[in-house]
Amino acid sequence: MDYKAVTVQRHARPHATKHSAESRFWRQFKHPVFVKEYAPVTSIHFSPAKPHRYAVTAATRVQIYAPRTQKVAKTISRFKDVARSGNIRSDGKLVVAGDDTGLVQIFDINSRAILRTFDSHKQPVHVAKFSPLSHTQVLSCSDDTTVKLWDVPSQAEAVTFTSHTDYVRSGEVSPSNPHLILTGSYDGTMRLHDSRSGECEMIMSGKATNTSPVEAVLMLPSGTVALSAAGPILRVWDLNAGGRCIRALSNHQKTVMSLAYDANAGRLLTGSLDQMVKVYDISTYKVVHTMRYAASVLCLAISPDETHIAAGMSDGTLSVRRRQPTASETSMEYATALKAGTYETFLGGTLPLVGQGHIKSKTKSKPVGDAGELRIESRRAKRLKQYDRFLKAFKYSAALDAVLQKNVPPTATFSLIQELIHRDGLRSAMSGRDDVLLEPILRLLVKHVTDSRFGDLVCDMASLLIELYSPVFGQSPLVDSLLLRLRKKVLAEIRLQKELTKTKGTLEMVFSCVALVTASQETGEHVPREMSRTLL
Repeated sequence: MDYKAVTVQRHARPHATKHSAESRFWRQFKHPVFVKEYAPVTSIHFSPAKPHRYAVTAATRVQIYAPRTQKVAKTISRFKDVARSGNIRSDGKLVVAGDDTGLVQIFDINSRAILRTFDSHKQPVHVAKFSPLSHTQVLSCSDDTTVKLWDVPSQAEAVTFTSHTDYVRSGEVSPSNPHLILTGSYDGTMRLHDSRSGECEMIMSGKATNTSPVEAVLMLPSGTVALSAAGPILRVWDLNAGGRCIRALSNHQKTVMSLAYDANAGRLLTGSLDQMVKVYDISTYKVVHTMRYAASVLCLAISPDETHIAAGMSDGTLSVRRRQPTASETSMEYATALKAGTYETFLGGTLPLVGQGHIKSKTKSKPVGDAGELRIESRRAKRLKQYDRFLKAFKYSAALDAVLQKNVPPTATFSLIQELIHRDGLRSAMSGRDDVLLEPILRLLVKHVTDSRFGDLVCDMASLLIELYSPVFGQSPLVDSLLLRLRKKVLAEIRLQKELTKTKGTLEMVFSCVALVTASQETGEHVPREMSRTLL
């Protein structure tokens, strides 16, 4: 009969109210990398195409970063003034950016050559973006109050919108309809334009008496809901209802500068001048997590694979927080790559080699057998841990020493102790020890005597230790000091439990009185004066 390894017991942990499952996910974004620029970082954009490089705009340049190394892969600095809104096309091959001279330029991301230049704007261009559905169209929004949609092949204006009356600092093309354009302006309005009619079809604004500049706008992938940030207020608009405001959220203390949603558009991230980034659940619009930064957040972006959160700050710092993808996410990514045709041949455990117009296999495929045959999978025997090997050989004392080492978790230690008790071997494992071998046992008892998961086992071990070694107590200063520490911890725990019992009794009395008073008020009965005084 095969030896059965010790089963490590799993103990129920108390419910952690401080961090929910949602919060724990966002707390996985850690180990931030800080890159110092010499001017405020005004724009960050991740490429939708793998490997999801991201463009960072600061001062007079747009830098392309590699997400794996956080190093600069390309630097585009062919601007005459401050660059704005570096945006990577969905295929990851081109970059568009505006600048404070009014120019809009399209660059090849590899050669950094200027492919197109649009120069119709007369004032700074703060928004320059590719249309997500049409690779040949570019949107630009300028401080000259105009919004333009450009045709890249002809290098001409497709349509110009002039309905805004102040700076236009935010805008995007609808992710569901290439003809709809959403813009936000310092005139306090968010407008929806249609490139087919060339007109503004919808105007959305807050209170007429308090029209804060609209710093950021965002349209959800469905194309039916839009969001705007004006001052510290985040507003949600129903476009199907004619641009009706269905929610106004005020969770920030200062102006919200940036909006972004995750890959599934289930969570909304907002960056503000109050140095906070808040995560909202879009289904309820409640804050589920908050991240604090060292300076005011001007721009924010999350990678399409949800492994990087990049934030640009007013002091010129670029902060990139990273999350390690789970095993299931990694396997899903590989499966998607295979499904998409990354590998056309994957037989016999060999990788294909791409040849001149055909695919060659590095080695010949192994035979897979007939259709009706059954293949028996050979499994390697699971390697036993050190304490299991000692336990299998009935070396109980050595097994106990093995789990008393620092690198063994307490759950494994007390699981083995429980197994020794079941085998009636704990006495022999603890017998015949000197002060040096008793020290780790006593330290274990001192450390976990107040742990509710192991309290019973600690008491059993302490009783057995006193029974075995009480005749020699007082001969070793080390053992005596540990015994005194154990005694103090036990007495302190007893006092705590007594106080908790008193507090529990007091609370039960108060709750009973409150319930009685509430019931008396509902039925109209008289409440005794002494009870009312007790509650007061």
